[in-house]
Order: sequence, then C-alpha cells, then structure tokens
Amino acid sequence: MFVFQCHPVLDKLKLIHHPNPSNPRHGRMNGEAMVRDVETARQITAKIFHLIQTQEKSGKEVMSKGSSGMEVILASLEVFTILRFSLSHLMLFYCYLSLGRGRRVGVFVSKGGTGILFQILITAIKELPPSEELMLQLHSLLAKVGPKDRKFGVKARLSGALNITVNLIKQNLQNTKLLLPCLQVLRVYSTNSVNAISLGKNGVVELMFKIVTPYSKKNTSLLKVALDALGALLKSKTNARRAVDGGHVPVLLALYQDWHRNDTRHRHMLIRKGLLVCLRNITNIKLGRKAFLDADGMRILYNSSTVSENVTYAWLTIKALDDVVDESDDNEETDADTENDTENDEDEKDQRSANDDIETDLNKLHPKKNPGRPFEELRVYERFFLELSEDFQVSNFVPMLTRFQVPTAQALSPKLVPKSGSQGDCNSTKGQHTLPSPSVPTPTPPAPLTPLELDTIHLTKDQDKKEEARIPSPDTCTTLSSLARPPSQGNWGSDCGSEGAEDEGGEGAVLEVPDTALLLPLHDPDLYVEMVKGTHSVPQYAEVAYPDYFGHVAPTFREPLQERVYGVQRSKIFQDTERLIHPNDIVDKVVYDLDIPSCPVIEDDGESLKFNSQFESGNLRKAVQIRKYEYDLVLNSDINSNHYHQWFYFEVSGMRVGTTYRFNIINSEKSNSQFNYGMQVLMYSVQEAISGRPRWVRTGTDICYYKNHFARSSIAAGGQKGKSYYTMTFSTSFSHKDDVCYFAYHYPYTYSTLKMHLSKLEALRTPQIYLRQDVLCKTLGGNGCPLLTITAMPESNSNDHICQFRNRPLIFLSARVHPGETNASWVMKGTLEFLMSTSPLAASLREAYIFKIIPMLNPDGVVNGNHRCSLSGEDLNRQWQNPNPELHPTIYHTKSLLQYLAHIQRAPLVFCDYHGHSRKKNVFMYGCSVKETVWQSNISATSSDLQEDLGYRALPKILSQIAPAFSMASCSFVVERSKESTARVVVWREIGVQCSYTMESTLCGCDQGKYKGLQIGTRELEEMGAQFCVALLRLKRLTGLRNHQHLLDLESDIIGTQAKVVSPTTYVMEEDEPPFLEPIDYSAESNDEDAEPENEHAAEVQGNPDHLDQLSDSETNHRD
Repeated sequence: MFVFQCHPVLDKLKLIHHPNPSNPRHGRMNGEAMVRDVETARQITAKIFHLIQTQEKSGKEVMSKGSSGMEVILASLEVFTILRFSLSHLMLFYCYLSLGRGRRVGVFVSKGGTGILFQILITAIKELPPSEELMLQLHSLLAKVGPKDRKFGVKARLSGALNITVNLIKQNLQNTKLLLPCLQVLRVYSTNSVNAISLGKNGVVELMFKIVTPYSKKNTSLLKVALDALGALLKSKTNARRAVDGGHVPVLLALYQDWHRNDTRHRHMLIRKGLLVCLRNITNIKLGRKAFLDADGMRILYNSSTVSENVTYAWLTIKALDDVVDESDDNEETDADTENDTENDEDEKDQRSANDDIETDLNKLHPKKNPGRPFEELRVYERFFLELSEDFQVSNFVPMLTRFQVPTAQALSPKLVPKSGSQGDCNSTKGQHTLPSPSVPTPTPPAPLTPLELDTIHLTKDQDKKEEARIPSPDTCTTLSSLARPPSQGNWGSDCGSEGAEDEGGEGAVLEVPDTALLLPLHDPDLYVEMVKGTHSVPQYAEVAYPDYFGHVAPTFREPLQERVYGVQRSKIFQDTERLIHPNDIVDKVVYDLDIPSCPVIEDDGESLKFNSQFESGNLRKAVQIRKYEYDLVLNSDINSNHYHQWFYFEVSGMRVGTTYRFNIINSEKSNSQFNYGMQVLMYSVQEAISGRPRWVRTGTDICYYKNHFARSSIAAGGQKGKSYYTMTFSTSFSHKDDVCYFAYHYPYTYSTLKMHLSKLEALRTPQIYLRQDVLCKTLGGNGCPLLTITAMPESNSNDHICQFRNRPLIFLSARVHPGETNASWVMKGTLEFLMSTSPLAASLREAYIFKIIPMLNPDGVVNGNHRCSLSGEDLNRQWQNPNPELHPTIYHTKSLLQYLAHIQRAPLVFCDYHGHSRKKNVFMYGCSVKETVWQSNISATSSDLQEDLGYRALPKILSQIAPAFSMASCSFVVERSKESTARVVVWREIGVQCSYTMESTLCGCDQGKYKGLQIGTRELEEMGAQFCVALLRLKRLTGLRNHQHLLDLESDIIGTQAKVVSPTTYVMEEDEPPFLEPIDYSAESNDEDAEPENEHAAEVQGNPDHLDQLSDSETNHRD
C-alpha cells in the first residue's frame, strides 16, 4: 500500500527541490523557489515522515538499494539552512533514525547527513535568542550520528560547530534538559585528540569539573556523560597536566570516596568507573602519578577495592606505583623500527617493501622461481649433495661420510676451558667480543657456583655399571647443598672469583648418576660434558646444568591443564599494590645480579634463595627478594637487542621444605599468554633425579599473567610510547631438603644436547642406512651448524639401483631458528630417531626419500639463552628474502642449498620448518595458497588466476588423521604481507616448493583429540616428529596414485576454512575474572594484530578409508 503512496510523494518533493534537472546546481534546492513553495514542502515532508513512522515497509523502501529516499530526506533537512522549518519534522527524523539497528544512521552518514546537521546548527544559532528546543533536537541528532561518523570530530572543528556546543554548555549549566545532549555531543568531539587539546585550551576541562562536583545523586545520567567526556579529554597529556595543576586529583579521589560510601546498592557503578577512568588517564603522566600518590590515592583505591567484592577496578591502582616506573616513558619519539614480540608466524608489524601489496596483487602473490644467484656461485654447494653423484663403487657400499666434527677433550686442554679471567679458546671466535649486548653485560664469570664445573667432573663406573660423578667439594660435607652452594666466607675470602673449588687435596663429594641408559639411549653424561667443552658462548660459560647433564625421562603420568582459581589475578594485583601501601613489609633485597660481573650471587645470612643462570641456554638477569618468600625476577633480553623477554631457565637452591614461594617474572612483553589458560612452568629437582626420577615436571599454582606497572622505554618498545611490561607469576613449594631445582619456560634442549644426540645417532647407523653429517657453516659465535643427510643405501651398485637412489625426491627439514621454541627441537628429535630406527616404516621412508635436515638454525641464540634472535640481534626467520652471509650465515647458506637444488631441477618435494607457538594449543601447520589468500583478502580474480594444485593440503590432512596432537582446524594457508620474508613463504615463492610449511607445536597443550585437556610433554612432541615421518610415507603412496580426490574433497575443505575466523592475537578462551573487568582494553598495546589468523574449519571432510594404508597400532597412534 505504501509503495503506491510513497512514490508520488517523493516525486513531488523532488520537483520542489530540483525544479530544473538540467541546471548545473541540480541536487540543490533553489532558495527562491523554496520560499514560494514553503507550505507545499512542509506538507509533503510531514507526510513522508508520517508514512515512515506508521508503516513498516516505508522505512525499508527509503533504505532500499537504488532508492533516492534518503537523498530526498536530506534535501528536506537543508530547508533549515534557509527557512524556519517545523521543529516537529526534526523530532520525527530523530525517531526515524532511532529505529532499526543503526543501519539508517550509517546510510545517513554516508550520504553527507553529518555536514547538513552542522549547517543547520550554524544557521540556527544565528537567531537571537536561539531556539532551545531546536538546539535540543539538533544535539540529540548529533549525539546519535557522531559515533557512526569517523570524521565527526574533524567536521565539527572545521565547520565551527565545536565552539557552538561549548558555548551552549557554558550558558546552560543549570539547564539539565539542554545540557545532557550537549555533553553527549562533547563526549564524541573529545575522542579526537586535536579537539581534546583545543577544548582544553578553551577551559572545558575546568568546566567539566564544575559539572561533576560536588557529590550529588541528582541527575546521575548527566553526571555519567560528563565523566565520560572528561575521561576522553584527559587522555591528552596536556589536559592531564592541566588537571594536576588545577588541583583536581584530590577532588576526584574525594568524589570517588563519596560515591563509594553512599552507593551501597551499587546502582551507579558506571559513575564510579568514570571517575576511575579519569584518574587512570591522569596517572598516565608522571606528574599525575606524583599527585595521585601525594593525595594518598593508592590507599584510597586499595581500601575501596578490598572491602567490597563488587568493586574490582584494581587494574587502575597499579598505574600509580611511581617508584619503579621507567622514566623513559615520557621520552621523545624515536625512529627505531618497531619489532614485534609475537611468535614465529605471529609476525611483526608490516615491514614496508616492494611487496607491500603481496596480499592483493596476484602478480606478486603467485610463486615465481627465482634462484637469485648465478649457478657458478652455487656450485660450491655441490659438496653437500654427494648422494646425487655417488657411484658406491666401494666394498659393502659404505658411503663416504663427512662427519660433524666436535672438539673433544683431547683437542682442548682442560686448563683452556673458559674460566674467569682466562682468554680461553673462544677468544679467537668471531663475534665473541665484537658483538657485545648493549643491554646485557658480558662478564667473565667467577668460579662456578653450580655443582658441575667442566674441569672437575669425573665419571666412574663400579662393577655393577653404576655411574658416579665425582665432583670436588671445598669441604667434606657430602650433601647436595654443599655442591650447589659456594664455600663458606672463610674459604672464599673477599675474592668472589677465586678458584678454591679446585682444591685437589680435598675429598670430593660423590654424586650418584641415575642409570637411564635403557630409558635414554641417546643420552650420555660423559659425552655431554665433552660436547659442552666445544661449545662457544658469549659469557664463556664454564658450568653445566644438572638437567642437561642427567637428562630427562618423560614422566609416565598425565599432566592436565591447570584449572585457574577464580579471582587469582585480582588477588595478585592486590598483593602487588600492598607493596606501596605497606612499604615496611618489603625486603627489596637483590640476591642475584649479572650486572655485577665480579660476583653475581650476593652472599647473605642464608635467609634468601640462591639463584644461578650461568650455564648453556640459561636466562635470568636479576633476582630481587620482595618479601620473605617472594622474589621478582628480571630476564635478559636477546643479545644485541633490547627486548624479547620470554625464555627463562635458571637454578634455585637454599630453599625450605614445605614453604610456598612466589616468583614473579616482571619484564614479559606479550599482551597475553597461555599461562592464563592452563599452562604451567617446568621444574627439575636434582634430588628427584638422584633418586631415579630425572625429569622435568609441570609445577606451579596461582599462575596468572597480567599487565604490571613497569613502563617500557620507547626504544625497547620499538618507538612506541606508553607500553607496559607484563608479570608472569607462579607459586610453588619444594619437597626435599638441600635440593637444587631448575625452572624453565619449556623443556630445555641445548646445542650441546643436539651434538650429543647426533653423535649417538651415528652409532645407530646400520649398513642399510646412508647417513652423512656435514658442517654447513660457522655461526657468528664460532659454533658449527650441522647438516644431516639421511636415506637408504642402494640395494646394490648396479646402474638401476644407483639411478633409483639418486632420483629419490628430497625432503628438506629445519628447526630451532627461534631459540626459545625448544619444543621444535624435541619434535626434530622424534623425527631423527624415527628416521634412524629399524622400523619397517622407517626403512620404507628412507627408500622413498632423501632427507636433508638442519636441526638447529640458530645455535648461537640457543647457547646464549636468547628467545628469538641470533647474535646479530635479528630474527633470522625474517631474513630469508635477502640474508647477509656475514650476519645471517645459517640462513644464507641454507637458502643457497635450496637455490642450488632449484638450479639442478631437484627442488624439494616438501619443505618444513619446525617451530613452537606460545599462543595457541595443539600442533598445526601454516602453508601457502594463492586461492585461499585471494579469498581471505576479498579481492577480485578470474578463475584462471586461481588455478592451483590443491596438493598442499594433503600432508596436513594426513597428519590430522594419524597424529593425536595435530589440529587441521588451526591450520592456515594464507600468505600475508608480514610473512613474506619467512622461510615458508620464500621457499614457496622463490624456490617453487608447493608444499612449503611451518609446523607449529604448542608450548601449552591440546584442546582436542586424544590429548584434550592435557599439557604437552616431550613424549608427545617426539611422537609428533615420528608421525610427521609416517605422514610423509603416506604422502608418497598417495602421490604415486596422482590423485588426491580419494583422500578428501579439497575444495570443500578450503571453503570450510571461511566458516569461522577468530581473533588473530591469542587463543580464545573465556576469562574467569569478573565480567566488569573485561572492558579494560589492552589490545591497543598489543603488537599481535598481524598474527596469523586462526582459521577453524566448520567440518573436516573424512578421507576414503579404502585408499588409506592403515598403520598398525604398534607403529602409530590414531586420534580418539
């Protein structure tokens, strides 16, 4: 019915507004014509609004695509710029915009409605006196439109509407009816930083304080809006200083106390929150924090937060702890490049380059083989591919092996093992002294404070083959504590660096070494010590950590994800706040400090724990005793970097049995962590190891991760100001007296451990296995980067067998480019052990492929306890596009190997880089697909542009069917601009490897499959490495059929990836904190906005079992 009524009305109004369509001013009302037709226009407009308001279909027609209804309505609004139009029409228009779910407002803004409203406001204010009702309706409309218009503040400032609203507020402080919509508009104005500064200069900050004070329960809705506007204004540091100078901080605190006292039924929580937001924004500047503390603000907020469970805005109070805040947060902006702290494929901020539009430019997105270097330069890498030219014309067909040479005890005199003050063998190594860390001292360590010193470890075996480690002790005490602690003051004297531990005349303490030969066939303590002697570190470590010496036997019991106690984060923040409330309870005693080169372990009376991190892969810079049983811990940044604080590995001794200790790692950088979602730290007890249980176990209670009051300098934050550090806190107790315990972020796997494992793997080689170990290159620190070649020996030296041997497809695997991702090494260990095993599947796999493996791409970072970087201070997984042979030797030469293979037409069938992921659960893969990238980017492309072999999905799909920890739902095959310099993307684009992957293993646990609800351990990680090999064998059989359709419907799988996309920054789980803490927005401070998207399939297409080679239960574990 309305359709037939509305069109004539709109057409008639169009004729009035646009009498001459050929006129160049078509679309604008002619003023004189409008004057003649005023009454007609009023009647028609009134009828339109009446029909819109009374008939549902009317609004839909006006809003429908192709309709000119909104333009006509806006044209009618322009009447106000010329005539005194009916106020009732404006009210009707307000009602019209109020209907629906905001779409009408959005269309109104897109058609230029905001500018017309400002024109009406400017015209109407010229009337003397201006119509109060008209001002009321106009500001009500502006308040509704403003939040939908991103340029609302700019338009208001340029049009002059900003000053009009401010003047109306000043003139109508007692007129609450008009004041409320004006404040609502001011609240939107103030979100623009330029407007906020301008308003502050015009005295609006002081004006807002007049409105919000004194305490009164009258007009609470107006007070809430005023506080919101004031909070927005105080985001400006200039306005915050203005508020401090005006003495308004005590006023806000007093007002907050009044509301807290009188709002007993908690009906006005939003007002109290508004006051807290104002205080928070003021304390963003140092002057504000000082004023806050001088006004006893910390105690006021602390008391109000603890007396009532309903008031939990404790997050604000930590902003005011001024005594420990880094003063650099008010420094000038720098031009330092922003480097991200996210995981390997949770990438850094976009690096601007020639490929900025890689996601949207199909020409740049499509893989293009680009060997890069001339073949003559690449010929030198032929020596790493002897298997491609080997003729095996020797007896028994034993290949000539170039073994990975490791310095032995005979090669190094015992006295040349690096010691305090000695030059050592490492001094000649490039990078030892030319690349010192700007933030971490490179001291020569004192005499060892840990039980294991390289020159004093002697292994003996009795008749029962029980190994014992004989370690000299400064006295005759044989307890473990005497081994873990330095000699008494009398023995050490004043020289912390003396070598009294080498007293050859004293009786040595005998330490039983647990017999784990059967459980750990690849571990040998004696061999490990020899490997450590050939490892070069910047601090020149001379000690060995017990866990690396004894080894780790995976526990047989399950370790479930820890259930988080409700309110634990709130209680921890309160405890942190109490440090300022009750300063006399704080010990504030430094007990360990690497910044004191002569003696990092501070001697005391035995009332404090003792810490140490001066061993391979160790990371702890400083320990401060806060309370009797609480310690703040500061981590080292990566060498030659000023951030990446995440990996930790340190020793603790001198504990009391049964006492609960709290440890706070206070300089973490990520905005969230799996420690909030069930992950625990790892602990290794030496007493437990001696008792026959050498293992890392998950431990810790009251674990949580939250933003603290320590401010990051703008330099450390990549030029960004206002960044804060985060605290990871946990509590634990100890079960043994005189124990030595170690804590780690994840299961440690050192470079010396790798060398030991490779040496032991060599012993497993049978005549049927082709194994060659090469040194690809030397690192900046002088450590060798091992390169392994594994395949099956040819059946004979006949031409057919030799030809089959040489033509096997290549699989290229790498791991540990990021030192802190130790789980990648455990997965690689599982892969290597499987490849060297006597299993029929392993034999078939060796016969099917030639494996080129680089098990540790960043040895220097691993040795020195880095989390992400090499000694150059750079993330090596961001250097693949243009690696520097001097600064990034391992990446440069690895890429050269691949370029050589591309030149000789032997590019790998599969490339996979093993990584670890701290933000997501399960094991999953990132791959590369043009089609899925195009779909994700929503760019237009023809069907020919999207022609692509879908085989890249086959390997992940197989893994999802046979590996219990693997999740296809977490996989992504999108090529993002921020990932273009990673190994996965470069190998895909430049080398032309379609199946180029990053395989991510969780640091936490699983939320699906057989291991759902469990934390991941080394057993599961090694199993994942073995299952990867099994998947490759299945891939070989499927590839031979030249048909993937029998396995899965790949097109359906791809479409399924678009079913659900969740937040790219972190694994999604519900918080257990009170819901009113949720509005705290830390996302603006996170550098994770460019992390890999977590694509979750709506459903996984099951493969056809008729074409799958079923593996026996003894060989593989299937998903539950």
